[in-house]
Amino acid sequence: MSKSKDHKLRNLLLGILFDALGMVSWIIPGVGAFSDVIWAPVSGWLMTRMYKGKAGQTAGIVAFIEELVPGLDVIPTFTIMWLYTYVFAKDKTQKIVNASSD
Repeated sequence: MSKSKDHKLRNLLLGILFDALGMVSWIIPGVGAFSDVIWAPVSGWLMTRMYKGKAGQTAGIVAFIEELVPGLDVIPTFTIMWLYTYVFAKDKTQKIVNASSD
């Protein structure tokens, strides 16, 4: 298996795990705001480590804010970033490569 495919699968599995951890405060009553205050900076930091560059920094800020704002815990930020990185942005890159080779 190639290194990029390893990262792709690893980032997807970690993203699903981190999204599930972020939803714990929403699912388990009583955990609430305390876990969000702890998890928000951790999720932002993890996002910047998983995804490099400006996109990773922006996603880190979004993940941080999403975890701090009550009621937004259900948004799967890590999974959305995975889709952006490996599905949507990849299509743009492929189109640019194909256009330049013509």
